[in-house]
Amino acid sequence: MIKNYCCFTGLRPQKLNFKENSKNYNIIMLKCEKYIIQLINRYGVTNFISGMALGWDILCAEKVLKLKHTYPNILLECAIPCLNQDKYWGELDKHRYAEILSKADNIFQLQEKYTYDCMIKRNMYMVDKCLYVFALWDRQSGGTANTIKYALEKERRIIIINPVTMKVSTNKKGILG
Repeated sequence: MIKNYCCFTGLRPQKLNFKENSKNYNIIMLKCEKYIIQLINRYGVTNFISGMALGWDILCAEKVLKLKHTYPNILLECAIPCLNQDKYWGELDKHRYAEILSKADNIFQLQEKYTYDCMIKRNMYMVDKCLYVFALWDRQSGGTANTIKYALEKERRIIIINPVTMKVSTNKKGILG
């Protein structure tokens, strides 16, 4: 685990109760930026890892790339579970994915081919490498819940934005307080 690292985990677009550029989307993205900046300024985080899944992962990767203009020392790593992660995505999402990969400071590919557990392995890789985990999660079961559970077992510092209530919570007193 590296204390100046933060990874992102969160919901896919189909699980979100809003669309991009809606009021709730804009609120969440303002919170996203606020907490990334706090991680940089208050906790010295310089390295961010995105699993590059549709939804929160992609949104956070784009936010980090945008913030690089103000904070040129921050780095974006894209942790992709397998080659052609975007194989079944729509053309716009594929373009967005490729654009982020082209601007990333590092790309880590876990394995060549898709397997049933490659996303789980990718999530464990990210949590193992980071002290901070920044999540968009509504407390429902699924991949994000499993990643947060693993992060708790590893005693990581977790920041969660709930997309339903818009509240931010953490598992450690004093974090982003």
